[in-house]
Amino acid sequence: MNRILAILRYPAIALALALLPAVASAQQVIKLTAIDGYPPRALWVKVFIEYFIPEVDKRLAASGKYKIDWQQAWGGQIVKPRGVLDGLKNKLGDIGVVTTVFHASKLPLNNLPYYTPFSSRNPRIVARVIDSLMEQFPEFQKQFDAQNQVVLTNYSSIDNYGVFTKEPAQNPADLKGRKILAAGPNALYLKAVGAVNVLGNLTSYYNDMKTGVADGTVIWPEATITFKLVEVAPYYMETDFGTGVNKSIAVNKEVWASLPAEVKKVLKEVAVDYRERMAQATLDLADVSIKKFKAAGGKIRVLSEAEKKQWADMMPNIAMDLAKDVEKRDGYPATKILAAYMSALRAAGEKPVRNWDKE
Repeated sequence: MNRILAILRYPAIALALALLPAVASAQQVIKLTAIDGYPPRALWVKVFIEYFIPEVDKRLAASGKYKIDWQQAWGGQIVKPRGVLDGLKNKLGDIGVVTTVFHASKLPLNNLPYYTPFSSRNPRIVARVIDSLMEQFPEFQKQFDAQNQVVLTNYSSIDNYGVFTKEPAQNPADLKGRKILAAGPNALYLKAVGAVNVLGNLTSYYNDMKTGVADGTVIWPEATITFKLVEVAPYYMETDFGTGVNKSIAVNKEVWASLPAEVKKVLKEVAVDYRERMAQATLDLADVSIKKFKAAGGKIRVLSEAEKKQWADMMPNIAMDLAKDVEKRDGYPATKILAAYMSALRAAGEKPVRNWDKE
């Protein structure tokens, strides 16, 4: 009897041992390359590295079925700041941070907040509104469909755009004829006061101003500290242009289709949480950056409410112009989306200086 039990026992043990490698190898490892042209010191890249990636890993580890082998390529290793959209489209990377403000013609709906200046300086509110509109209007994703990408979330790394100059500017009229760096649609704010727009990106602004290519820039306070712009542009005209949704986390469409449902769910959920964390990080750094700007010798000129309104009223209705152009060119219900956007801001307690949707 004992002999029979022994025979039965050992095959069972052998079978159990044979199954161990299968259990151990059940975890699927997925390689993903994350890209952005900006360096790790840029706030949104820093938070991506320190929060997004570890949080995705943590949540996937809960089931143990999947693990991501992250390859990180920042600061021009694969693409330059303006190259993420095309890089993801052509699968130079799998997931990345698209700076949507660089692509006003390809992603016009994402750029809508840039065409409604003086409306909100709260990155959390604006990002939530755009993400809610993305759920309501499928045209937001259609923009990315044309770029072979799936967008996970839209967010802001900006607390409040203003004008930083090498030499003092006491009022908007002082900007006339000055060469001012601005990335994309916010260049339209400058035209109203006679400033000359110079295209560039944040990584080149310091040298552009130091070498005389430009006399100033439209930027936000945190960036002047992180990228040391206060050293070359120590005069801040606080215009309250406000914030804009300038970033999207996107994934190559073929890569997205290949991912297991659990991985997709985690990536989408963490992306939204990352959006919220970015908003808080941006707001936390806003006041700190102003203090550091002053400590570094920076001078601030705050525009009055009357001056802001005057500047806004000097501009054509760039938001309505954009909406009509997009409707004609792309067939998107852009005027309806503009109205929904402005209504959502008002419902959230914001008080736009100008009613871009009602003129």
